[in-house]
Amino acid sequence: MPSRLQITAATLDPALLDLPWAVPLEEWPDEVLIALPRGISRHVVRFAKLSDQVIAVKEIPAVVGYREYEMLRSLTRIGVPSVAPLAVITGRHAPDGEELNSALITQQLQYALPYRALFSQYMRPETATRLIDALAVLLVRLHLAGFFWGDVSLSNTLFRRDAGAFAAYLVDAETGELHDSLTSGQRAYDLDLARTNIIGELMDLQAGGILDEQEDAIEVGNRIVQRYEELWNEVTGEEVVDSTERWRVTDRINRLNELGYDVDELQLTATADGTRVHIRPKVVDAGHFHRQIMRLTGLDVEENQARRMLNDLDQFRALAHKSEEPIEIVAHLWLATVYQPTINLVPRELRGRLDAPQLFHEILEHRWFLSQQQQRDVPMLEAARSYVDNHLRTRRDERVFLAPDTGEITRVDG
Repeated sequence: MPSRLQITAATLDPALLDLPWAVPLEEWPDEVLIALPRGISRHVVRFAKLSDQVIAVKEIPAVVGYREYEMLRSLTRIGVPSVAPLAVITGRHAPDGEELNSALITQQLQYALPYRALFSQYMRPETATRLIDALAVLLVRLHLAGFFWGDVSLSNTLFRRDAGAFAAYLVDAETGELHDSLTSGQRAYDLDLARTNIIGELMDLQAGGILDEQEDAIEVGNRIVQRYEELWNEVTGEEVVDSTERWRVTDRINRLNELGYDVDELQLTATADGTRVHIRPKVVDAGHFHRQIMRLTGLDVEENQARRMLNDLDQFRALAHKSEEPIEIVAHLWLATVYQPTINLVPRELRGRLDAPQLFHEILEHRWFLSQQQQRDVPMLEAARSYVDNHLRTRRDERVFLAPDTGEITRVDG
């Protein structure tokens, strides 16, 4: 007698029981599935609608599924950018009694796309370096948290727009391990694997005609090593300064803040003769600007989007002659009179094309461009209408980016 279906979940949605668990995932009917672009995976992965959300379902052996579920829960608890786990389904059997693989369910990350979908939309060579920069930031954050990935690649990452850059999210934690801290060897293994996988993935894009063959895939792949080491050294490295150059301590903190890190404490150690000082910062997790904008406005945005918002808030504060007022009060006024009215200028049917913080950033960018071009201060209403008509209407909806449910991403003219 086949065992009963078992669901392991922190919060159980009864609608899970309505999905066809007695059918192999590859054979699920179209009316259950949602056609979203998928990355390359060693397992069968499909997207389905569950109540008011979209879920990703991955067929996987039970032991591996439970382990990845717990790993993703741990990463979520410590604030590492990753997909949110919802449940593990075990005890699946076909009507003829055949045992089926278990299923890991994660929440689909809105406005996030696999790297192949991004290249298929835009096909710009600089997109590769921006994705790799985002992956380097994610890898440093994972390593600072003590997470050994063991399978670093573009394919195991999702990317969301973050002002002029991208933010990376871990998707596959199947091979991951969480430690108190990582050894240099563990970090080097992840980094070398990332370089090897990225080069292979870029060459695959070139073979498919998606990435220009003139691009040096090896050179672009090597960038992950360079960017990772630069960021790691800035975040963890020790610096020696002359005791007369105390300003360099503040400069170090500012550089870390620019990279998105808060400094929890500084260890200052003077040399025996008292002429030099060793600086070793202890940083907390990334999200310096994110935390500031969250505290001031309640908006949950990406790091570079938050940086842009804070810059606009500072400008608003100065132009409104409110520099003496508490920043919390000014931020509430900015939210009500600048941010939300700007979003409201976008027709409702087009707001899903990008998430609201990215819309705000791109409208500001477009306004600046028009003002530079026309040598005048273009009103926000005029800039928003120009942006909508000339840019937004031609873009695909990244929240519900539909594609044939084939696993292949077809090229979309930009």
